[in-house]
Amino acid sequence: MRRLFRKGERVRNKIDGKVMEVLRYLKSNIVEVKWFDLESKEVHTNTVKEDKLSKAA
Repeated sequence: MRRLFRKGERVRNKIDGKVMEVLRYLKSNIVEVKWFDLESKEVHTNTVKEDKLSKAA
């Protein structure tokens, strides 16, 4: 099982460009991430495939 990212690492979503933080790995290539929404001022969590993420600069 490959793991490209570590817990707490900042990553960028390739689809919409949001910067997210890695919470944990759920399966072999599915990652649980969280991000802050500026409009609603809330923290959201979501699951994303590891292939759709890249390291944030």
